[in-house]
Amino acid sequence: MVAAAAEPDPDRAFEFAAQARKLAARVGVVRETAGIAAYRAGRWADALAELRTARRLTGRVSYLPLMADAERALGRPDRALALIHDPDTKLLDRATQIELLIVESGIRRDQGRAVAGAVVLQVPELTEGKPRPWSARLFYAYADALYDAGRREEARDWFGRAAALDPDEETDAGERYEILDSIIIEDLAEEPDEEPETEPEPAPQAAAAGPADGAAPGPAPGEPGADEPHRG
Repeated sequence: MVAAAAEPDPDRAFEFAAQARKLAARVGVVRETAGIAAYRAGRWADALAELRTARRLTGRVSYLPLMADAERALGRPDRALALIHDPDTKLLDRATQIELLIVESGIRRDQGRAVAGAVVLQVPELTEGKPRPWSARLFYAYADALYDAGRREEARDWFGRAAALDPDEETDAGERYEILDSIIIEDLAEEPDEEPETEPEPAPQAAAAGPADGAAPGPAPGEPGADEPHRG
C-alpha cells in the first residue's frame, strides 16, 4: 500500500494497490487506496467499485467528488449529480464540498450549459478575498467555465488570479492566462480606428454655359421640344 502511494506512475500504482487489496480486501483503507489509484489511472469503473466498498467499510463520504467525477467520465451525468446532491454531503468539509461543485460545473458544461457551469461556482469564497489552499482550483474551474461561456476577458482575469495562487504550477492557469492575454491584445490591435466625421461636400452647381463635358446636348431654344413638356 505504501508502494502504491509512493509510485509516480498511475498504472503501476494501481497494480500495487490491487495486490494489497488481494491481501486485505476487508480493510477500508486498502480499498480506499485502490480506489484512488484507479481514479488516477483513469480506470473509472474500478475506481467506483473500490470507493463504494471503501465508503461502506469506513462510513466516510470524502470520496464523493472522486466517485461523482468517475460517473461523469463514464458518461452517466444523472448518477454523478445524485452523488453530488447526496444527503451526506452536509457532513463534508468545505474543501470537499467545493470539489463537488467543480465536478458539477464540469457536468453542466458537458451538457452544453456553460453559463450554468459558471453559476454553480459563484460561491461566497469566490470573491471574499481570503485565499485558501483550494482557492486556485476554484478560480481555475470558474475561469474555465467562463471561457466556455464565451466570456474571454473575464476568463483571462480569473486564470490570472488562479495562477497567482498556484506558485507550484499544479494547474496550467499561468499558461492559459498568457494565451488569452495575447489573443485579446491581438483582437484589440485589429479593430479599425474610427474615421473622423467629415462635413458633407456641397453639391456641384450647374455650369452657366451649356451642358457639362460629355453630356448629351438638349434641344436648342426654338426647336421642337425645347419648352414643351413630354407627351406620352
